[in-house]
Amino acid sequence: MKIGIVLNSNDPETAWNACRFGLTAIVDGHEVTMFLLGPGVEIEDIRHEKFDAPSVLKDFLENGGKILVCGACLDVRGMSSVVTEKKNVMNDLVNLVVESDKVVTFG
Repeated sequence: MKIGIVLNSNDPETAWNACRFGLTAIVDGHEVTMFLLGPGVEIEDIRHEKFDAPSVLKDFLENGGKILVCGACLDVRGMSSVVTEKKNVMNDLVNLVVESDKVVTFG
């Protein structure tokens, strides 16, 4: 199954759970793409002793997860992304929704 995840939060526990869900789905044999939107683009900067979202994001990517990052959301924050050089646009999010069998949102 193709699963799309939309992360629209920089809350440590929410981001951590989104990454854990994605990683679990990959391990179960699903194709997973995560779109980071709004404050979700800040995931790489989240620091929390219990909810290490950047570490689980790394595992997600190393196991074949795909990541899309809203370019406008990065630009508004004056940020760049380490996990991808490409900045995505809303059409990429629309395509993710259209092409996915299921879409889950966190945040």
